[in-house]
This record gives sequence, structure tokens and C-alpha cells, in this order.
Amino acid sequence: MSHILLVQHALLHDAVQEKPYRADILAEDGKITRIAPAIDAASLGGTPEILDAAGLEAYPGFVEAHCHLGLDGYAVGFEGADYNEMTDAITPHLSAVDAINPLDVSVRQAMEGGVTCVAAGPGSSNVLGGTFTAYKTAGKRIDDMIVKEKAAMKCAFGENPKRCYKDKDTFSRMGIAAKLRVMLDKAKEYLLKQEAAGDDVLKRPPYDPKLEALIPVIRGELPLKAHAHQANDIYTAIRIAKEYGLKLALDHCTDGSLIADDLAKEGYPVAVGPTLSHATKFELKNKSFTTPGDLARAGCQVSIITDSPIIPQQFLPLCAGLAVKSGMDRFEALKAITIHAARHIGIENRVGSLEPGKDADIVITDGDPMVSDTKVCYVIIDGAVTYRQEP
Repeated sequence: MSHILLVQHALLHDAVQEKPYRADILAEDGKITRIAPAIDAASLGGTPEILDAAGLEAYPGFVEAHCHLGLDGYAVGFEGADYNEMTDAITPHLSAVDAINPLDVSVRQAMEGGVTCVAAGPGSSNVLGGTFTAYKTAGKRIDDMIVKEKAAMKCAFGENPKRCYKDKDTFSRMGIAAKLRVMLDKAKEYLLKQEAAGDDVLKRPPYDPKLEALIPVIRGELPLKAHAHQANDIYTAIRIAKEYGLKLALDHCTDGSLIADDLAKEGYPVAVGPTLSHATKFELKNKSFTTPGDLARAGCQVSIITDSPIIPQQFLPLCAGLAVKSGMDRFEALKAITIHAARHIGIENRVGSLEPGKDADIVITDGDPMVSDTKVCYVIIDGAVTYRQEP
């Protein structure tokens, strides 16, 4: 039997139209099927679940484009964290889906804060860290929560790989870039040999899990998700992406304000953050909540990120609010935690806005969620109410 949910009388902020409007939302079997000024429940047949949101505001479920939610446990410390494989600087064959713990309390806290979908994956210790996974924040088994199992291939530039591997095999920015190029060259050669061999198994190159994982990157099917704070690291990521004809998404972009004009011309999506924390290293010295607004005004597609657990995931809307306080247009800030974040990780066909055909992920609040005293009243994921706090 199909499940029908009707949200009535809400003020909709759909992340498509800048001006909010009052309407009803009909969801059937987890998908939004209709948005209209008034939908008659009696005409739907069966016994629809009705949620009266009169006096409340409805938003798309908030989306995080870059975090480690579920890979770093709540109150478990360094020993329990699973977001960095510290034994090897090159680990593209690792997959976040094999480490995410949906039962960790931090995942539920994220959901209760209105964050309904996240892209989570390896940290930035490694030059190549592995694949990010996009998943919903309600459930107990990750296999049932996945939106896109392989959303991006993590790579990292700058101080983190230098620091983590300085006593092993990587001491400079030149070394990081060289290691990445070596792996991309090997992956290209590996793919060419596979294609030349065709169906002849005996002619195929010996199986290499690292190179196998990079084939979708070489083919342009999977973007490099580049950790880059400093301007020169951002430019290096772009340079390498162009050299190899790769898709690229830029994460952190702490120096973004300094090169906003260039980034707008390049056209790569940018995710900014985490900003609600100290500048704990040299490459973060230009950290500022003005950066998202500067990049948006220049014409970039901007997402705002918490990089949780650096900032607790549930404070994603607050980070957008602080960007607004620092000059970002409010509608651009909303898109930065909804549709732009979804586009950043390639799942905009399912989440990020309130539109017919998309997943029924809805957050209902008693005011502006970017303001700290606003209450999340209902969270709906795939058409099911997963959290309620009566207004």
C-alpha cells in the first residue's frame, strides 16, 4: 500500500524561486508529486497522513556537500575515527560506505537539525583518500540510506598531506602534485591496456585496486573532490584537472575571496568552510564568513560546509546565517545548503529543492532556520516524518 503525506498551509522556500509562497506539498511513496496552493485531502483517496503546517515555514532538507559524518564517532576520540587511512598516502580504492556508522548519535543530531542528506568520506591526510558517499541521515543500515554510493574521489593538497607524511614520503606541495600525477598517468595507462585487451583476459593488465578505482575519474564519470585552502593549492588542483581532462569540485577554498574572479571564470563548483572554528594552521589565516558571499557575487556556484565533526553537522544552517550576517545574499545562502550543495555532489536530480519528482525531504520550522533561536518542528525524509517537535 502506498504512503501518502500531505503538508498543508506552509510558507514554502523551495530553493528555486527567491520569493516564498504559501502552498501544500503532496508526497507519495517518498516522492513529491504535487505542489499547489491548496490540495483537497478528500480527493486523494485512502487515508493520507496530513501535517498541518499553518504558521510554519517549509524548506528543502538541508544538504552538506563535504563532511565526515558517520566516519568519526561521537565521543569516541581519535582511536574510534575511521575517516583517514594513515598507513598509505595513496588510497583511492577505499570507500566511505564501508566505514559509515548510521547509528552514531551524531547522525541523528544532524537529522534533527534539518540536515537530511550529506556527502561523507575520507579526510585530508592522504593525497588520494578514496570515494565519498552521499546518504540520507535517517536509517540504521547504510545500504538502505545511500543516494549515490560513489559521489566523488577525494584528493588533498597543502598542509595536511605534508604534515601526515613528512617522515615517510611526502614533504612538499611539489611532492603532493607529483604523486597525484603519477597515479593519474598509471591509471590512464592501465585503462588503455584494458581497452586494448578487449575480451582477452590473458592480455589484460594485472588487477590493481588503486588504478581500478581511478578509472571513473579518468573517464570523467567521477569528479576529483579537491581539499584546497590556499590559493596556490586551488590553482594546482585546477591545473591538474585541466591537464588530464578531469571533472573537479573545490572544497574549503579558504582563500576564495582573493581569487574570486578567477574561480568564477573557471566555473568549478566551490564549497566553503568550515568557518565556525579557529584558524588552526597557516593556510587558514584568511578564514572568514565573508568568503561565501564574495564568491557568490563573483558568479561562482557556492556551497557552505561544516566539514563535520569540525563543526557539528546540525549547525549547517547557522553557518549559512553567519554568511548572511557577513554580507551574503540570503537566497544564495539558502541555495548554498540546498540545491548548490546537491549539485556539488551530483545528486540535484533527487534532493536540494522542493519540486515535483524529487525526494520528499522537507524541513518545517517556526521561522528562519539560519537564525539560532528558530526551532525545527518537523523533519521529513523520503516522505516519512523522522522527527517532530510540536510548535
